[in-house]
Amino acid sequence: MADTEFLKNIDAWIDSKWEEIVSEIETLVNIPSQEDLEHAGPGMPFGPGPRKALDAGLDLAARLGMDAQCHEGYVGTADYKGLDDSKKICQIAHLDTVPCGPGWTQDPHKMTRRDGFLIGRGTLDDKGPFVIGLYAMRYWHEQGIQFPYTMRMILGSNEETSLRDVEYYNEHFEQPTFLFTPDAEFPVCYGEKGIYQGVFTSGPIADGKIVSWRAGEAFNAIPTDASVTVQADLAGLPERSGIALSDNGDGTVTIAAKGKGGHASMPAGTVNAIGMLVDYMLENDTVSPSERRFLELQKALIDDYTGSGVDCAASDELFGDLTIIGGMAWLEDGRLHQSVDSRYPTTFGREQFEQALASVAERYGATYATDNDTEPFYIDPNGEEIQRLIRVYNDVTGEDRTPFTIGGGTYAREFKNAAAFGPEMPWVTYPDWVGPMHGDDEGMSEEQLKLSLKIYIVALNELMRIEY
Repeated sequence: MADTEFLKNIDAWIDSKWEEIVSEIETLVNIPSQEDLEHAGPGMPFGPGPRKALDAGLDLAARLGMDAQCHEGYVGTADYKGLDDSKKICQIAHLDTVPCGPGWTQDPHKMTRRDGFLIGRGTLDDKGPFVIGLYAMRYWHEQGIQFPYTMRMILGSNEETSLRDVEYYNEHFEQPTFLFTPDAEFPVCYGEKGIYQGVFTSGPIADGKIVSWRAGEAFNAIPTDASVTVQADLAGLPERSGIALSDNGDGTVTIAAKGKGGHASMPAGTVNAIGMLVDYMLENDTVSPSERRFLELQKALIDDYTGSGVDCAASDELFGDLTIIGGMAWLEDGRLHQSVDSRYPTTFGREQFEQALASVAERYGATYATDNDTEPFYIDPNGEEIQRLIRVYNDVTGEDRTPFTIGGGTYAREFKNAAAFGPEMPWVTYPDWVGPMHGDDEGMSEEQLKLSLKIYIVALNELMRIEY
C-alpha cells in the first residue's frame, strides 16, 4: 500500500502545479486538430491542425525537460532517459480530436472553466489526459529520480481516424517494454472488443424527395444533432418533441433533430439523432418509395444496438454483448449512405459481418461494403503489470475494483504488452451541462484529473519496479 506521507507530498505537488497544468491543457484545447487530408502535406500528413497540436505538445514536453522529437509529423516522442534506455515504460496519448457538431453551447476550441470542470474539445479525449500524463513523468524528474528504464510519452496525432501515427511508430521503433494509454476508463482495462466498420449504400434514388443530407460527424460517434432537407410543405408536418422544422421558402423544409450522443462503444442511454430523423420522415411520408426502403434499413440498424435488427447479435464471456450503431448518414451521387460501427466479441468477426449485412442490404435493395476491421485484443489480467495497476488504483482511491474489458478501441491494442488506464470514471455523475467524449460540450472534472495525475505518478513508480 502506498505510504500516506508519500501521497500527501504528491497532493501538495499537484496543488502547486495545478494552475500551470490547466493553462497547458487550455493551450492544446484551443488548437483545432481534426484530421484535414485536403490540406495535408510534407511534415503534416494529417493536415495542419494535428501538426500544430503535435508541435504544441512537443513544446510542452521540451519545456518540462524531456528529450522531445517530432518524427515527420506522424508522431512524437518525449523521453526522460533511464539507466537502461533499451527498455521503455511508455504512455501514449493523442492530440487529434473528432469534429465538432452544431450542438455546442460554446466555441469548442476556446476552453472554459466552470464550477470545477474544463469544457472544450479534447479536455477529456485526449488533450487533458496527455498533459496529466506528462506531468506524472515530470514529478519524478523533479524528485531527481532516474528510473531503471526510460519513461517515454508517445504523442499521437491520428487516433480518431486511421491510426497511421501508431503504424508509423511501430515501423520505426522497438515495441515498448510496457505501455499504458490514458484514454479510457479506470480502474484498468486489459482487453478491447473488435472494431468493425462499413457502409450501406442505396440503389439509385428515383424521384427523390431528400434534397440534401449529411448527418453525423464520425463513424464512431452517435450524433446528438442531425438535420435533413426535404421537398415538403411545412403546413403538413406535425410538431414533435426533439424535432425542429424550418421552411426554406423554396418548397423545401429542413428537419433538425436533437438527441443524446455518445461514443459508439457505449450506446446504452443514447438517442441517435439520425434515427429520430428516419422515424420522422417515415411516419410523415416525406420520402419517395426508393428512399423509404433505405430508411427502413437504417431503422433496422439504429433502433437496436444489440445487432438483432441486422442479424449480428453475438456475445462471449470475455467481452459480453456485441454493439452496433449508425454514426453518419449522407446523400451523394444520387444514392443514400449509412455508416456502421460495431464493437464485437471473440464469437463474431469480419466474415460473419459481411455475410449478415450484405444479406440485410439485399432485402432492402441496397449494397454493403466493409470499411475496416480490427480484431479483439487482450492481455493476461493476472500478469504483473495489470495487477500492479489495479493495486495502485485501489490503494490511492480506497476502492475495491477489478480489471475489465471495454468496447472502445484505444492505442493499447496496437502494442504487444499494453493496457488502457483511466482517466474516466463512468460511475461518477456529472452535471447535465457537461458533455461526453465525442459529444457536444465535452468536459472533464478538475478533481478527477487531479486524482488521475496522482494515480499515474504512483503507477509509474510501481511499473519501474518490475524486473524485465
